[in-house]
Amino acid sequence: MADPYYLTTAIHYPNGRPHIGHAYETIAADVIARFQRLQGREVRFQTGTDEHGLKMAQKARELNMTPRQLADEMSQYFKELFDKLNISYDRFFRTSEDEHHRASQAIWSAMEANGDLYLDRYEGWYSIRDEAYYDESELSDGEGEEKLSPQGTPVEWTVEESWFFRLSKYQEPLLALYREHPEFIQPESRRNEVMRFVEGGLRDLSVSRTSFDWGVKVPGHENHVMYVWVDALTNYLTGLGYPDETPEMAKFWPADLHLIGKDIVRFHTVYWPAFLMSAGIALPKKVFGHGFLLNRGQKESKSLGNVTDPMELADKFGVDVLRYFLLREISFGQDGSYSAEAIVTRANAELANSFGNLAQRTLSMIFKNLDGNLSGDYSAEEADVALEATVNDACRNLLPREFEALNFSEGLVEWMRAVFACNQYVDEMAPWALRKTDPERMAAVLMTLFRQIRTLAIAVRAVIPASSDKLLDQMGIDANSRDFAALDDPDWFGRLVGSGFTLDKPEGLFPRLELPSEEPA
Repeated sequence: MADPYYLTTAIHYPNGRPHIGHAYETIAADVIARFQRLQGREVRFQTGTDEHGLKMAQKARELNMTPRQLADEMSQYFKELFDKLNISYDRFFRTSEDEHHRASQAIWSAMEANGDLYLDRYEGWYSIRDEAYYDESELSDGEGEEKLSPQGTPVEWTVEESWFFRLSKYQEPLLALYREHPEFIQPESRRNEVMRFVEGGLRDLSVSRTSFDWGVKVPGHENHVMYVWVDALTNYLTGLGYPDETPEMAKFWPADLHLIGKDIVRFHTVYWPAFLMSAGIALPKKVFGHGFLLNRGQKESKSLGNVTDPMELADKFGVDVLRYFLLREISFGQDGSYSAEAIVTRANAELANSFGNLAQRTLSMIFKNLDGNLSGDYSAEEADVALEATVNDACRNLLPREFEALNFSEGLVEWMRAVFACNQYVDEMAPWALRKTDPERMAAVLMTLFRQIRTLAIAVRAVIPASSDKLLDQMGIDANSRDFAALDDPDWFGRLVGSGFTLDKPEGLFPRLELPSEEPA
């Protein structure tokens, strides 16, 4: 039995509606979760919203709402988006849940019992937008006397009583972690950045605030709320039942992968492992910081008027088209760009004209020329065997290898090579001509194609689940025989033929897209 697999996204900050970056990360996580399930692993996939902090309190005040009302409204928009995008999460988590307050207080108490928390006075630079503290050396000058964080966000000089975490104590243990487990931070460029930061020296971290009260209360000190990142990071444990010794904790912790944006790598690879070391809890196996998604090469912002509603993109182009585009177009881990033209071009060339057309014309020829009947009574020729070998290599070896390494674009390149090989085979075999000259050979060609299309549909199922399942439904493939183990079953075709299955008139998968007159706003 394969090992269980626990995967999380960053929990998203709901001080506004979700944007395309939220969709990108969560789609990528969903592809990982579905891919691991196709490999036969029991997967736990958690996403959700990070609802505490000064930024939420300020936004709620601007809107004349309570922070709870704002969190309830905005969190629902995220959930609706993820459901729209066919995200197969097992748990949608909200940090405002009572059980999460208990878990956050438990990890706080464990760190305190280890002697790693002390009360002092904080004076320093703080970015409300990042919910992050910065050293003077990290800042740059903005307009006038304004100071900016490394992320380009304004910082304020803050003075208040605060609890501190002895982060400096964990400098050497963290560096040892990075050296001994180079896979802990991925991709390599992020690991190098984090190592340079930690090697530069760690200062103790302010981990509580007294200037607002929207957050988790510090145990025994009700006038303090925890720094939002202490409680936000703890969500990965709370979702499994921590601090209780639940079956989920025993089965799924430590997490196999925290998938996050590159802008929050420091919190996940410096603060989080230090907190866990302090609390005596096992560390996650890997943190992967993906790149930003840019709109025509520019970061989206309200001031530029280029913020995209991912719901509109999904409605205009289709959910599976959007999922495929984002994973195929962008080398995962690097920044990538999108536009309506790029989505239409990629979808038409690869999904509509190549894979969709291959399936449609093959199944249509079986329906028209063989009355929808399948036959295992044919002898394979050299070209048939060669095609099967090409498709099997791409779908059983190359794509899984690349997806396991989170190289989605490269994996889909291999898959497309197999699709192109099938289309080339169709053109060379010309089954429409064989119908008159050699009907038996025509049937053999069509059965060969039928078998390869099933393999292609199962291999790409993590990326375009609804479209793959629609195709496999039409082909009579049992719903419980659509994973990678099914690709190793030598008898599936004989059973399908023996069942008396007859192919109905096929329905197209990917209609050709036209460029919308106006891009989604």
